[in-house]
Amino acid sequence: MVLIFLSGGLFLGWSLGANDAANVFGTAVGSRMVRFTTAALICGVFVIIGAIVSGTGTTLTLGKLGAVNALGGSFMAAFAAGLTVYWMTKFGLPVSTSQAIIGSIIGWNLFSDSYTDISSLLKILSTWVLCPLLSALIAALLFTFAKSLVRKVSIGLIRLDGYTRLALILAGAFGAYSLGANNIANVMGVFVPVAPFQEMQFGSNFSISSAQQLFLLGGLAIAVGVFTYSKRVMMTVGSELMTLTPLAAWVAVMAHSIVLFLFASERLEQLLANMSLPTIPLVPVSSSQAVVGAVIGIGIIQGGREIQWPRIYSIARGWVITPLISCLICIIGLYFLQNVFQQTVKRESQYQLSAGVLEKLQEEGINTEGLDTLSGSVFYSSAELVRVVKEKVDLSGRQGLKVVEYSLQNRLVINSEKIDSMNKQILSPQQLEALQQLEGQNYKFPWQLGDALGAISEEWKLRGGGLKNKLHDRKIKQKLTYLYRIFQEREK
Repeated sequence: MVLIFLSGGLFLGWSLGANDAANVFGTAVGSRMVRFTTAALICGVFVIIGAIVSGTGTTLTLGKLGAVNALGGSFMAAFAAGLTVYWMTKFGLPVSTSQAIIGSIIGWNLFSDSYTDISSLLKILSTWVLCPLLSALIAALLFTFAKSLVRKVSIGLIRLDGYTRLALILAGAFGAYSLGANNIANVMGVFVPVAPFQEMQFGSNFSISSAQQLFLLGGLAIAVGVFTYSKRVMMTVGSELMTLTPLAAWVAVMAHSIVLFLFASERLEQLLANMSLPTIPLVPVSSSQAVVGAVIGIGIIQGGREIQWPRIYSIARGWVITPLISCLICIIGLYFLQNVFQQTVKRESQYQLSAGVLEKLQEEGINTEGLDTLSGSVFYSSAELVRVVKEKVDLSGRQGLKVVEYSLQNRLVINSEKIDSMNKQILSPQQLEALQQLEGQNYKFPWQLGDALGAISEEWKLRGGGLKNKLHDRKIKQKLTYLYRIFQEREK
């Protein structure tokens, strides 16, 4: 059953490879500078590497929009997005898997009455505008610089052709890596909260987490999609939007790759934070929008006359309807999966506004006046919980997430057997020592474990405020999420 449910994510990965490989090598293949088989091989290898090495950051952002908590729901969300992308691919349109999976997640939220964080949604939607604009700007600047450089450097045509071909291959490899790092969240992000795999330990210093195993499978599915079904969309991007010279093809790939990398790199975010500069949000952006924006940027620099605007408009229409179609398919599919095939698409969760939870919310700066009447109340959906709380107090989108996070009941039992089975390399010696001191304890709410660890060791404390502290707190929360998974009391 696990393999059957994961097939939804694998199908979406295949669809992404079939569609979005065009954004990496479409301009190179369309300009006849790189053969399709060469492009497919390089793209497949580097997209897998990017997914495994750097796929975590964007997955966390996607999880804030909606945490699908059952394999059946994850399957249908991924399958609906994959089916939408597949249909668009058949028409030769380079649509966005990011938009498709966002539509599916919102569909699951609506079906399961789960809370949709509007602030996270708006953050993602803003990138749908920023991504093509940023890509067009980078492409325009890069194209202007590259043209002036070629004019100044005297290189024979044959040698220039060879250099351009090599540059396209290197840019494609970088683009494939960025695609895997940024878009693997679209393929397997909905499966991470319910990851069905156990951590694989190899020796004392190397392990593959359950999420990384999911990313590996998703990367392989993307690679298969590249080989089997991407050629048609490659030709659309590479030749139908506008006629590209080899130099322009390289610029389009580089601009697209840079944009995806900017929105996926945790190391870049850390570097910017250390330099006290604004960080770039880790969001799964649309590679299709990035490459189309790059092509438009190049076209505008050249006067805009060669751009096939009718084709651009048809692609833009596809971007608009993609999330709507995916959302509708997901809702219908969830209904049939639950009521006809009797599969679990949402696990029952309980949310309780206990006195301890209200105190915790107050510590987070949330106004709890008027919530005393709800103390002890139990809710069975996160959306219902937030609706009732909002009737009493004003909540921002981020505060709504906090209410859901802190009131979720999920019993944790800390015992020596589970401590021995975990990957201790994840924790520092001080963090592990603090955890061992809690052996024999159990907690009704997951946040209680985090507070207990913070009371024992400074290395478990969340700092709050400031960019550097934000990144520090994210690492602590990632470790706590791992512990919640390890020590969760399983249903009998």
